[in-house]
Parts: sequence; structure tokens; C-alpha cells
Amino acid sequence: MAASGAFLARASCDGNDVLASADELLLLLQQRCGGDVPGPLAIPALRELVQRARTLGLKLARKMEATDGQDMITAWVEVEPDAETGACTISVVNWQAVPLPAEDLSETALRRVAIDRTVAELIAVLDAGQGLIAVNAEAEDLAEVAAAMQDGAGKPWTDFIAVEGSSHRQPVHWRLLDGAEVRVPGSERKWRATLVPKTGVAGDIHGFELCLTSDTVLPEPEPLPRAVPSESRMPSNEPGPVGRDIAPVLRQPIARIIANAETIRTRLAGPLAEEYAAYAADIAAAGQHLLSLVEDLTDLEVVESEDFNTAPDRIDLADVARRAAGILAVRAQERGITIDAPKAGEHLPAIAEFRRVLQVMLNLVGNAIRYAPDNSQVWIRLEDAGGRARLVVADQGPGLSAEQQSRVFEKFERLGRSNEDGGSGLGLYISRRLARAMGGDLTIDSAPGQGARFILEVPADLLALRPTTAQQPESDCAE
Repeated sequence: MAASGAFLARASCDGNDVLASADELLLLLQQRCGGDVPGPLAIPALRELVQRARTLGLKLARKMEATDGQDMITAWVEVEPDAETGACTISVVNWQAVPLPAEDLSETALRRVAIDRTVAELIAVLDAGQGLIAVNAEAEDLAEVAAAMQDGAGKPWTDFIAVEGSSHRQPVHWRLLDGAEVRVPGSERKWRATLVPKTGVAGDIHGFELCLTSDTVLPEPEPLPRAVPSESRMPSNEPGPVGRDIAPVLRQPIARIIANAETIRTRLAGPLAEEYAAYAADIAAAGQHLLSLVEDLTDLEVVESEDFNTAPDRIDLADVARRAAGILAVRAQERGITIDAPKAGEHLPAIAEFRRVLQVMLNLVGNAIRYAPDNSQVWIRLEDAGGRARLVVADQGPGLSAEQQSRVFEKFERLGRSNEDGGSGLGLYISRRLARAMGGDLTIDSAPGQGARFILEVPADLLALRPTTAQQPESDCAE
């Protein structure tokens, strides 16, 4: 044991591992490890030694290794606990500091990429020209841009996300975009883009992985001002076992399967025989179908819960219709289908939940595109029915018989579609449940050979339609 005068530094901590006092050596190490005095003991190795001494009730002397970000520190430390209070006296006998070796820049870059991949809230697979191949996003405020990017396959990712301080058009060298701050439509958060090149054996770049990360955690949404009074508190609509436990576990691996299959299909990983590329395309399509099924089952669980309800607010149905048409425009163009949506000057105020109405419209327009013949048209029309507001989605498809119309909103009903056509048979069932939860309904008007008209009806915002006092004739005001 060293004599009292041989100690280089002393410190003390209480029974809760709070460092109450410390001499200069330990004080600096505590601060460089992110702590302070007084404050929780922030030196991991010393904290472990203190806890062990307190648990055993014995005085311990051990070698401690720690780093302060600049030096690797090796010290001989004695810790003596107080049996009654649990407080410990810390004494440093020996202290050696050796500068840390210079960090390998390539390892630093790989570590940064690994971190970005872990915390990314949107990951997209790009081709060599930075065109979109596949995309996956989890955050709610990224849903709109992710849907648009998914339907905009082949287009540069910068067509959907604005790069801060850049007015250049594509193609822009990827190194100028790696690490750039970007703005994402529909999100108020600040984002950073990371581009990870995928290289071949010769070092040539075959494609990229795009990661979007944000330093801001998505806040809990503030309750919207209620246009319709409620006698009791709105239900929380918490997810059940599928949405809470199963879906989060499945989404990421399925998304990675899709992304990897697309990478193989587009030959980003190297030359590939045509039959294997087609096989990879089948895997990607199956993955997309499975991912859609997971999302549908999650929605099904929510809408079928006893306390399910929506958050009504004043919205513009024309705006929702235009957004749905914009998101699905690329899918329609691939088959020469034109979506005739409400014009920019049209409005139809209503009382409903924006997110849920958009979900229903994406399903209706997506179905119309699926059943409409090539080079045809899909119409989205607005109808003001007094106390109700309506959105009508019409197509030029084969239409439905009376018997088919009676089954179209049933659960898992796919109306004879083959497995290759995709779809879970839940979309219309969920959409009608959502419409009715918002105080409206979803109906169909069709006949064989005459296409189909799906009619979404929700309560109208009569206050928005009624003229204000300032707009009333002067004679009425005088009365």
C-alpha cells in the first residue's frame, strides 16, 4: 500500500455513484468523459470498480484503463467503501497517459456510414445515375415523399428532395451531394443525405445507397383543433400485437430483401444472366407484396379495434385528391393512363382526418389504375351534396356486376385477381371502415362494361361554405 503522500489524486463519491469531489487529474478525466463535479461518475472503468467495491464491501486496488478522447490513460486506483453509507474514497497511485494513435480516415468513413445506416429514417437504392430503384421509410413525415419516390422509379432522387444551397440540375457528382443538408416535402425537420457508392471489382461505381438522417426526433403530434365537439376524450388507437410487435420486426428485413433483389435485378452488383435478373425481379415483387400485406394487416388491426376513431379536422378534399393523383402519376403514366384530378382553383371543404382520407384516395386511385385499360383515363370529381362532401373516382375498366358489387368491400375479397396481380384484398374493406369512422361512407356505382365509380363521402364543413357576417348584404346586417 502506498503512503498517504504518494497518492497523485483523490476523489469521493456517494452511495449513488455521484462524484462529489475530485482532484485535478480525476476532475479533468471526468469532464472529458462528459461528466462534471458534482455529477454522476462518467468514467466507465472507475464506475465499475466503485460499484464492485461497494457490492463486496471491501477495499479494492486495481489497474484502470480509460480514454479522454486524446490520450489512453492507465492508472492504479484504490477504492475504499464506507459500509454504512455506501460512499467511496478513491485514490490514484499511478498515472500514465499515452497519446492515442491517429485515426484511420477510411475506418472513420466506414464507421460514419454504419452509423448513418443504423439511424437512417429513409433508405433508397439508386442506380449509377442516382436514379431511384427502391425506397423504404419509417417516419410518418416521410410517408408522402417515400410514396412519390416509389412511384417515380428511374428518376433522380433530387427530383423529390431539395438540396440546400444547390441550384444545379442532375447529374451532380455524388461527392457534392454526400453529407448535404436537404429539405423533404411534408417534413419540417432538417435532414442530411449520405450517399454510399456500390463498387465493382474494378472499382467502378454501379450504384448508390441513399440514407436520410435527422438530428431531430419526430415529436408527438399536437392535438388538432376539433371542428366537431367530442363529449369524451378521443381514443388513443394504440396498435395491437401486429402493429406493435410483429410489423416493426418484419418491415426492415423485408425492405432489405426488396432493395437487394432490385440491386441484383438492375445488375448493380455486376453482370448477370437474364433469367437470374428475372428471378430477382420476382423476389422484389414478392417482397413488395409481403410488405403491403404487413401494412394492410396493421391497418386492419387498428380499424377493427373497439375504440378506433379518427381525428376530424377541417380539410380540403380537392387538395387531398390532387396529392393522391400526384403520388400515383408515374404508375399511371407507365400504362399511358391519364389521371384527371381537380384543378388548382377547385376546393371542397370537409370535416375528416387528412391522413386517413389520403389513405383511402390512394387505394381508390391505385385500384382504378390497376383495372383501367392501357391508354385510358381515370377521373377524380368533387361533389357538394349539402351536408356531405364527396370525392368520386371513376375508371374505364371492365366494371362490376351487381353480385360483385355486393362483395367488393368484404375482407380479403380480390374479385378473381391472380396472385401475380398483387393486393391483399383488404384495401377496400379498410377504406370503408375508415370512411365510416369519419362519419361518412364509401360506396360503388358500376355496371359490366361501363367502368366503376367509387364514391367517398364525408361530412361537409358547412361553416366554411356559409358566408361570414362581413360578406352578407348590408340590408341583412341592418335588420
